[in-house]
Amino acid sequence: MTAINSARKDWAKKWMSRKLTGFAGDKFLSTDGTTFTPLNPATGEPLAVHVETSAANVDLAVRAAHGAFQDRAWRGMSRAKRVECLRGIASVIREHQAELATLETLANGKTYVEAFDDDMPESADVFDYYSGWVDKLYGESSPVAEGFINYTKREPMGVCALVVPWNFPLLLACWKIAPALAMGNTVVIKPAPQTSLTLIRLAELIQERGILPAGVFNVVLGGTIPGEALTRHNLVNKISFTGGTNTGRHILKASADSNLKPVTLELGGKSPNIIFQDAGDLDAVAERSFVAMFSHKGEKCSEPTRMIIHESIHDEMMAKLQKHAEAVRCGDPFSADTTQGAQCFEEHMNKILSYIEVGKKEGGKVIAGGHRDMTGTNGKGCFVRPTIITGVTSKMTIFQEEIFGPVLSVTTFKDEAEAIRLANDSRYGLAAGLYSKDIDRAMRVAGQLEAGQVFVNRYGCYDFAAPFGGFKESGWGKEMAIHSLDSYTRLKSIWIKVDEKY
Repeated sequence: MTAINSARKDWAKKWMSRKLTGFAGDKFLSTDGTTFTPLNPATGEPLAVHVETSAANVDLAVRAAHGAFQDRAWRGMSRAKRVECLRGIASVIREHQAELATLETLANGKTYVEAFDDDMPESADVFDYYSGWVDKLYGESSPVAEGFINYTKREPMGVCALVVPWNFPLLLACWKIAPALAMGNTVVIKPAPQTSLTLIRLAELIQERGILPAGVFNVVLGGTIPGEALTRHNLVNKISFTGGTNTGRHILKASADSNLKPVTLELGGKSPNIIFQDAGDLDAVAERSFVAMFSHKGEKCSEPTRMIIHESIHDEMMAKLQKHAEAVRCGDPFSADTTQGAQCFEEHMNKILSYIEVGKKEGGKVIAGGHRDMTGTNGKGCFVRPTIITGVTSKMTIFQEEIFGPVLSVTTFKDEAEAIRLANDSRYGLAAGLYSKDIDRAMRVAGQLEAGQVFVNRYGCYDFAAPFGGFKESGWGKEMAIHSLDSYTRLKSIWIKVDEKY
């Protein structure tokens, strides 16, 4: 594995030795303009120089997407051919899985194993899944008055602006790209400025293989400038955003100030994980809860950051979680010995560490971690030890605010009613979990939790066939399954008069 990784890193270093730009129409944009250089979060070393996409070039990308939509180069293609193209994207991701995983690890800091085994296979598979929907979204016939026929049809929205975060850069982009393209839309994608490498490489591969018509797939790079220009553009017909709640609010305003384009938002989370006294095998519960919380260095919107545990099993469960935390090895994300990579960038690492300090000042007790890892990393990189804080109350900052890192807050409860109250005491409602061998209790509690998805007896179950999305300030709309197709299509009602009288 070391030799393979060494060769892939050598390839990546060579690939990153040029200026990287956005992609519009059928070519990469000019290398002239303002530049930014993300850092490798594991080493602090600079990655590739990126050229921020100017507002003028964002307009170029949007107009390329609009032109491709208007000339029906994509939506007018036969469904069989469109299926072939989507499967072609899946194939090219699989063929280049190792290099894409390498770029993801370099930019994001997650372990190579996580990028290769988790992110890349699903990034490919989601195109295969949605290729199956190309010819299966039906309209309906409506029971209207005699002498008329009314039927509905689903039509593509047009140009879709897809704004994706830095925690799963390629995967979450593909969650949006695949259903949007399947329905005949064209796309302009803006990755986070810290983690643009894999989307740039995917655009390059799609272009080299000639998989899509020109203008169907476009990429813009940078932060606020391209973000504002894209979300406010009047030729953009749809925005799909995954990221922070405050940015989501800003995007809503951008839509309102422009052409009132529909918006789908997958935002923050502060998800509870209720452990009842009858949870069963606590070793298994502890192991799964730890993995769900701390994998991908805790940078997951739906992770179970609030453990709400019955007071009778608190001490036993904490001892088990401590052992898991102590066994974690931070270090080189490409090393087979490493089990936790680096936080994505220094500013975010410092934010996580500041939340830990706030938690301690407000009365929480750190029983694992609580600090930056400087041992196995030679003092370099953005590594934070997996942190467990007990004695947390619902009034504390770390109970209420999203940290988006490897920090678990633990709160005890006495009875079922208190557990439900604590779980729902949040402005977020993305996910929730519970462990209980009492099926009546499990179903009763699941029905009362204010969350878009509830996991019973195994936190973290995901499938392309199941909807993903939250309640409250965790967002609007759903990703995945048939439900995402609603957001990438518009419903048209067509009336036909069938008698001779007008």
